[in-house]
Amino acid sequence: MKETRLGEFEEVLLLLVGILDEEAYAFKIAEEFQTQSGRSTSIGSVHSTLDRLKDKGFLTSEMSAPTAERGGRRKRIYSITNAGKNALQTSRDFKVNLWNQYPGLAVDKLKFIGPV
Repeated sequence: MKETRLGEFEEVLLLLVGILDEEAYAFKIAEEFQTQSGRSTSIGSVHSTLDRLKDKGFLTSEMSAPTAERGGRRKRIYSITNAGKNALQTSRDFKVNLWNQYPGLAVDKLKFIGPV
C-alpha cells in the first residue's frame, strides 16, 4: 500500500507546484523554495521528492515544448492531481485542528497584526 501522508518538505513542494502552476519545474520549484523559506535546497532533493510525490499519485508531469531561453531544452512541468489536493486539504485540516486546541493560539482567533 502506498504511503498517503505528506512529510513537511513534500507538503511545501506540493504547495509550490500549485503556486507556480505552469511554471512548476524542478529548478523553479527549488528557487521558489529558497525565496519563500529563506533556506536553500539541492536540486537532487527536489527531484527525488517530486518523484516520490508522483509515486504517491499526488503529482503528474509532462514535458514542455523546447524553449529558446533554455537553448532548446524541454522542461518537465509538474501538476497536482486531485489526490494531491486532497492530501494537502487533509494535512491542513489536521494542523488547524491541532492549532485550535492550543490554548490562546487558535487559528480562528488569531489576527494578523503585521511585522513587529
